[in-house]
Amino acid sequence: MFYNIVGDNKVKRKLKKGVYAGLLIILILIIIVVIIFKNQNEKNVDKSKSEVNSTVEPEEPKTKKLSLFAVGDVLIHESVYKDAYDSSNDTYNFHKMFTEVEPIIKKYDLKFCNQESIIGGSALGISGYPSFNSPDEIGDEIVNLGFNLISLANNHALDKGEDAILYSNSYWSTKDVNTAGSYTSMEDRNRVRVYEKNGIKYAFLAYTTSLNGNALKKDYLVNMYSAEKAKNDIEAIKSQVDVIIVSMHWGEEYSNTPNSSQKQIAEYLSSLGVNLIIGHHPHVVQPVEYINNTLVIYSLGNFISNQLTLGINQGIGLIVGVDIIVDEDGVKFDNLYKELILSYSNNSTNFKVIPFPKLNNNLLNDYEAIEKKYMAIVNG
Repeated sequence: MFYNIVGDNKVKRKLKKGVYAGLLIILILIIIVVIIFKNQNEKNVDKSKSEVNSTVEPEEPKTKKLSLFAVGDVLIHESVYKDAYDSSNDTYNFHKMFTEVEPIIKKYDLKFCNQESIIGGSALGISGYPSFNSPDEIGDEIVNLGFNLISLANNHALDKGEDAILYSNSYWSTKDVNTAGSYTSMEDRNRVRVYEKNGIKYAFLAYTTSLNGNALKKDYLVNMYSAEKAKNDIEAIKSQVDVIIVSMHWGEEYSNTPNSSQKQIAEYLSSLGVNLIIGHHPHVVQPVEYINNTLVIYSLGNFISNQLTLGINQGIGLIVGVDIIVDEDGVKFDNLYKELILSYSNNSTNFKVIPFPKLNNNLLNDYEAIEKKYMAIVNG
């Protein structure tokens, strides 16, 4: 048999070249696959890192801000609740009285008022001056407006006795609000309450200097002010909060000037580390000033009442707004806003709280001059 050796060698060389070429192609493919896999793996690692980083809690801001709005006494005289009465369903609707001021209230984080006339339950009889007992619906409306800091320590707190206070505390406990100044037991009164908003921890305390001569048989029912009591309360909470807010029911009725007792208490509370003092009881406006680093509002006057019948002085109240700033240097205040309001009525009907910029001479004659006079009092 004859073999073509030369031809076979050529075939072998071609086969060898083909094998090499195939191996080279396979090697190139392997390298491409490895590169693709490596890139994809790096992307997955980066994505995983990104997902891990996204779950890390952001750093707490060094500067925190909390806005606060304050009005004075919610004082529901008989003529006020009668104006709100709906005979068709035997209920009260106070909303129409606050529509002019509602948009201002909604802008703030914390909203303060003093519930001067206790919500003591209809079983005790709804009543006005001199022994107040207001319907639940005024509390409902206060909550609807956004108020969430409610002072319950004032000279009318014992108007209807212990049963009314227990009803009041039970009523407010069902609402999303923070109250101060009235409690159901000594344990309840001594419980340290730390509240938080916008990352700022704050305390809210309330005291009154008068109970209209009513005997306080159980000390926890109403917070009667004493220097010792205030000091103990503040020292118990001071290390746990950034800001301390104190509501003070003090001063002389119908006086636009803080008396020596108010001045002394304000100085003392400031020395204890109180940042903001919110005052009420005189039913008229008094100055707003700083004592050291403490913002002191001596009296906000009435928010809603029928005291316009006593004179323009008692018909004018004050609303105050302020930003509370907390940073590494402590507490400071910014954007202090002060505006007069009129607790308007037409012959003890059609009650409405009206900011002065919304007034006209038909609602209050010479209102611009009146505003100038009373803002001078507020600004000291």
